[in-house]
Amino acid sequence: MIEGVQNEDIKAEEETDMAESRDLSSVECEQLLRAGVVGRIAVSTPSGPHILPVNYSVVDDAIIFRTTPYSVLGTYGRNAQLAFEVDYFDYEDHKGWSVLARGRGDAVSDPDEIRHIRQEWEPRPWADGQRNLYFKLRWAELTGRRLGNGWSHNNEVPVRRQLAGF
Repeated sequence: MIEGVQNEDIKAEEETDMAESRDLSSVECEQLLRAGVVGRIAVSTPSGPHILPVNYSVVDDAIIFRTTPYSVLGTYGRNAQLAFEVDYFDYEDHKGWSVLARGRGDAVSDPDEIRHIRQEWEPRPWADGQRNLYFKLRWAELTGRRLGNGWSHNNEVPVRRQLAGF
């Protein structure tokens, strides 16, 4: 019986230590998405789903990333439903956020569109090799969730970028 009481006390203590969770608005999701440079893209293949890290940018209303034509994404991501996630976690304070974008992905082949991407914010892959296939994901659904309190603009963005000319 005493053991049962101790377990209940432990459960009650764990519940009070749990971080508060709240859904993010679409505006908050888009702001966090636009602030990142690395995320994960999910694509379905005949052998099952693949989740791959990519460097990305957001141009207009689309997530842009580069890959090789014969990669998993180059092969199975064309005209396919894709999911993209970007997130940030503070392990010490047990808080974090996650944004998920879902929509149709496709290769960008129009030279004017590629020129526009390069002028606005070209994604810069960290992986070596030729990554000359531009992909875009126009999100049809953008959702997110934040855990914990004490968030501010300075501690919620995944990276700090210096913009040229500013």
